[in-house]
Formats: sequence, C-alpha cells, structure tokens
Amino acid sequence: MRTDYHCHVLPKLDDGAKNTDVSVQMLETLHGQGIERVVATPHFYAHREKSVESFLDKRKQSYDKLMSCENPFSELVLGAEVAVEHGISELDGIEHLAISGTDLILLELPYTSYADWMSEEIYNIACEYHLTPVIAHIHRYSGYYSKSEMESILKTDAIFQVNNEAYGSFREKRFVKALMKSGVPVVFGSDSHNMSGRRPNFDMLAKKVSAECIDDSDALFEKHMKNTTIL
Repeated sequence: MRTDYHCHVLPKLDDGAKNTDVSVQMLETLHGQGIERVVATPHFYAHREKSVESFLDKRKQSYDKLMSCENPFSELVLGAEVAVEHGISELDGIEHLAISGTDLILLELPYTSYADWMSEEIYNIACEYHLTPVIAHIHRYSGYYSKSEMESILKTDAIFQVNNEAYGSFREKRFVKALMKSGVPVVFGSDSHNMSGRRPNFDMLAKKVSAECIDDSDALFEKHMKNTTIL
C-alpha cells in the first residue's frame, strides 16, 4: 500500500493544514498521486506541551474533525513528529506517540551541532519502549552536521525517512542516493504542510525513484505492524 510516512495534514494542530478545507485538498492531491495510506505526523515538542495525554486529546479532536468531512482516505494513520530533546526518552507516555498500529516512532533531530546525547536519547527510546526509531528528513542534517557526525547518526539502528523534496536538490539527492546504496532502510514522505510552498509531492518521487525502492518503503510499514493499535 503506497504510504506517505510524514505529513502535516491534521487541521489547526501545528504549522500544517490551517483548516479542514486545506486538509481535504492535501488528501485529494495525495490520492491523485497514488498514495493509499497517509501517516499524520503533527509536531510534538515536549517543552511546549502540558503532557503527552493533552497532545493526544488535541490530536484526536483534529482527527475527528477531519474525518467528519468527505475525504478519499480511510487509511489515515495517527502518529507524531517527535522532537529529540534532553530527557525525551524519560517522558511519561512517549510510547503513545508511535505511529498507530506499529512499533515505529518518527523522531526529528535538533538543527544544531551534533552531540552524543542525541544518539543516547534515540537508543533509550528504542530499548525502553521496544520502538523502532524513524529519523525524519535525514537529508536535511547533511547541512548541519559534519561528515563524521552524520556517520554517527547513520550508525543508529533506525529507519531513515527521506522527504521527496530531496530529489529537487543536487546535493541532497546525491546524499540520498549514497544513503540508499549503503543498504540502510529508507522510507519516503511528503512532509507536506499545505497546498502552496509545501504541497504534496509524490509526483516528483515517482519520476526520480524506481518503483522497487518505493515498494520497499511501503513494505516496511507492514513489517512493523503490531497486533494492537495505540491511538
């Protein structure tokens, strides 16, 4: 099932879709681009939220509002884009931010110089909660981290998520090609926020990446599915 692993489609929840009309337009566009399953990944910043529980309440309200509209997706899966911060692995309830029905959790690294504590937090999340980290838009960090720092991140036992937009940049495209050649697991996402500057873009991916690579990305979702669903 064609899957968008990273999408800010839930209305009025973060800097993504500003209302349900935009959300529906995004879903319609993704549907037209062949996407059958969308993972809704609103930003989660521990220092901004009262608790995981309050975030989940807001997410459910946004989800329910969107699902009350006519839209082309029955496979709209709930998740979050969790910012890696000091102590995030000790946050009460963090396991409930995993992508619903899977052991996958989407993590966003800081846009700062790399430090060992980042890898430690990711490792702790994986070990303590038996989750598989998915590092969001890994290609973006090649402009922030040194080559050796990137190598440290890429040694993490994780899945690496690539935004389709990377194929519009020569430097990022070269990085992604090398990443995929190395054999690490890679999944794709639009990271779309709206219908203007950050619109759904799986049409770009289809032109740049082989169907086999996209199939491999889709297959990882099923591989990491669990018997129970966390909402």
